[in-house]
Parts: sequence; structure tokens; C-alpha cells
Amino acid sequence: MQGVGHELQIFMLIRIFNENPNEKHIRKIVDMLEEGAIIIYPTDTVYAMGCDIKASKSIEKIARFKELNPKNPDLSLIFHDMSQLSEYTIIRDNTVFKLLKRNLPGPFTFIVQANSQIPKMFKNKKKTVGIRIPDSNIILELVRELGRPIITTSIHDPDEIIEYTTDPELIHEKYSDFVDVVIDGGFGNNEASTVVDCTGDEFEIIRQGLGILEL
Repeated sequence: MQGVGHELQIFMLIRIFNENPNEKHIRKIVDMLEEGAIIIYPTDTVYAMGCDIKASKSIEKIARFKELNPKNPDLSLIFHDMSQLSEYTIIRDNTVFKLLKRNLPGPFTFIVQANSQIPKMFKNKKKTVGIRIPDSNIILELVRELGRPIITTSIHDPDEIIEYTTDPELIHEKYSDFVDVVIDGGFGNNEASTVVDCTGDEFEIIRQGLGILEL
């Protein structure tokens, strides 16, 4: 087990149904997240890897694994809903708020201004952060039960044709030496989220992905 205590020394592949996530399984995974576990989970786009926003050692480990600067990794955060988002970000522009409200939950990553509740390692020079509220019950229930955001980064497949890994059992085989839990939520998509920068004078699509932005 990578980041958690000895009582959780068994790597797990846990099947959870997105339509009706099992409360005991959600609680078990949240307990592990609170102890520093690194997990892989389904979203409304691709499978992703993440951990508790407070698990600094696990965040640094993920950053190194992704070949990012561990002190300032380019990683986004998943929130449960708009009210939780307001605890960690600054959205004074009503136009931005309406854009988020119109498109979330959904397959988007929005770059917005961060406030002091976001750890410094997530703020780039402009003090902004990428945020997600996926349309996926499993990850939203995990974040709700945890009570704070988790970091998120997509799982890439080495196959050039299939850019992102979609089969949870293959993910389990590939990442069992690195993560503590893989959540099997069924086959995932192979297209990432649409990234939208909301920090400038106009909204800018940085990467067109699965989400079609509704203005």
C-alpha cells in the first residue's frame, strides 16, 4: 500500500455502480483517502487518478509520476457542487458564474481564480486553478463524503490510437504497483474534458474535448 496504514495493505479493485453508488464502498474509500491513499476513479470523461487535497506527500508522488513539478503541479481539482466551489475559488463575475452553472456538472475543466483555501502548490503565477464538477455520481459522492476537493489527472494509455485507458481491469493491472484503489465504474470514455480559461476578458477554449460549451 502506497500512502496508507498497515491495516489497509491490500490493493483493491472495487466495483461501484454509477447509478447507485454503494454507501459502504464510498465510505471505505473516503477513509483511505483521509489516510493518504492514491485512487483511480471514473469520471464523465476518462478515468483519472487523484487523492485528498490535503495529502501533500501523495500529491507530490502523483506529480513525479506524471513528470510534473511537485511544488507546483499542473493538476486540477474535483468539487462536489457549486457551493463547495465557492469555498475555494473567487468568482466575482456574474457572467463566469452563469457559465459554470449552465455547463456543470459536465465534461469541462474551467480555469478560475483561486482563493487562500487552495494550497499554494496548485496556484500558478496567476493564482488560478483548474476545477471540475463531473457528471458522475461515483466521484461526486466521494468528494461529498470527504468534504473537500480531490486532485485529478487523467490516465493516459501508451497506445497512440487509444489515448486514454478505458478498461478498469486493464487499469488495475497496469497501476497496481502505484495506486491503492481502482474503482471499477464500467468502461470509460477515451476523450478528455474541454478546458476553458475564464480568467481573461473573454472565455477561451484551451482544449476542445468531450464537452460542447453552452454560452
